[in-house]
Amino acid sequence: MSAMNYENLMHVVQSLNTEDAFRIRIDHFQWRTLANYISPQDFRAGDHLILEGDRDRTVYFLEQGSVQLYPGVSNPGGRVMVLRPGAVLGEIGLFRDGPQVVNAEAMTPVVAWALRLPRFEEMVLRAPALAVEVMRAAGGVVVARARASLHRQGSSGPSMTVY
Repeated sequence: MSAMNYENLMHVVQSLNTEDAFRIRIDHFQWRTLANYISPQDFRAGDHLILEGDRDRTVYFLEQGSVQLYPGVSNPGGRVMVLRPGAVLGEIGLFRDGPQVVNAEAMTPVVAWALRLPRFEEMVLRAPALAVEVMRAAGGVVVARARASLHRQGSSGPSMTVY
């Protein structure tokens, strides 16, 4: 798959309508530029995209399939979240350097586009306005998920959230 095959990713990201959606405000030309910094990866059901304790700071944009996020031993009160196409995961890696505190496992075959930290740092230098917009949208995801977590702590709702 080449960087030119990003159109489906663009469509699913733009059409996801959840509280924690990655609401990036860029045009088609900027999507094409972003596609130069991300690379598609295929995962089989049961593969891990993120493992607790890893220091990988990759952000994944989910194009196809479903991924479950579940707490690791360092986050025992966390809840299971199911992410569907258009969702982003690993976004916290743009903001903090530290070990992962969750696990992300493919529930079905998955296509996810990876934005690795060195490529993001290159984007900061070569396309700073785009990098700022990626950070803004990722920050929105972090805030939405933190709010949802705080809200759930105050209620005894269901043990799984689907995004």
